[in-house]
Amino acid sequence: MEVKEITNKQIWENFLLTQKEKTFLNSWNWGEFQKKIEDKIWRFGVYDKDILIAVALVVRIKAKRGTFLFLPHSPVGNLNALKPLLDKLKELGKEEKASFIRIAPVWERIEENNKIFSNLGFLQAPIHMHPENSWELDISKTEDQVLNQMRKTTRYLIKKAEKNKDIEIVKGTDLEQFSRLLAKTAIRHRFVPFSLKYLKNQFSCFSSDNQITMYLGKYKGEVISGAVIVFWQNIGFYHHGASVPKHNSNEVPVSYLMQWQAIKEAKNRGCTRYNFWGIAEAEDDKKHPWHGLTVFKKGFGGQRKNYVKTQDLPLSKLYYITRTFESLRKLKRGL
Repeated sequence: MEVKEITNKQIWENFLLTQKEKTFLNSWNWGEFQKKIEDKIWRFGVYDKDILIAVALVVRIKAKRGTFLFLPHSPVGNLNALKPLLDKLKELGKEEKASFIRIAPVWERIEENNKIFSNLGFLQAPIHMHPENSWELDISKTEDQVLNQMRKTTRYLIKKAEKNKDIEIVKGTDLEQFSRLLAKTAIRHRFVPFSLKYLKNQFSCFSSDNQITMYLGKYKGEVISGAVIVFWQNIGFYHHGASVPKHNSNEVPVSYLMQWQAIKEAKNRGCTRYNFWGIAEAEDDKKHPWHGLTVFKKGFGGQRKNYVKTQDLPLSKLYYITRTFESLRKLKRGL
């Protein structure tokens, strides 16, 4: 097998069209976005006798805790491609003075896949950078069928919101307003929010292919909820969500109607799946900061997707300093 850098957008995207397990983090535009936020990237393809069998986006991350190579939801394709890809990454790691390689795969979390990583010397990462557990809804059916597979309460709240003249869902362009909402949400759910610059750059990259939309949910004219949805290769992704707990969600179910509007737009765009993005690891852990959000997402129906845990391959002793720091941060955040 041979590893080559791919510079042609069509080759990259066409290969991904043939793959079922993927997210927009594999998209060409996510790579463009990473470059825009001043990260160095490589798009590698693994070829077997000139046939492309796997792709992987590689991002160089320079942080206070050191430099490392990160593969967001990669590689995608034939699992046998990991070994030759890893050989290439080790060479690249030396060139870039990286202390470790971090892989967040979208491979099903089964023992066979876990062993592939452990046999290659990987350690389970102390933190994750992208969802390892997500919730996905089949939206290939009719609107009525999609509604009928929802939890009764969720369906009721959508209908209730549709009848409430004080509730309005609009497509927005005011990223500053969404950023303020996101900052408030981050305090409540204990996570570090993305900056306004980050959001603007993401919109800039995905807007060129009409792959991103922002919704704002209003109650009596006041914006109290927002969502950023990415549409890529027949899948809708609920990437960012924000809200202020000013009103009881059962009394003013703005977020329920907003999700329903996003699902309907995804259907209109030809999407057959709607990915609600991250959920809590344990469904019954009421102390988890994402518990309420997880209950909300699951109410729309669908199924859980558990991916292999994020994996680290140490390249130098500096990695263990990073590992200690991240382990302490995870403990502090209660995740």
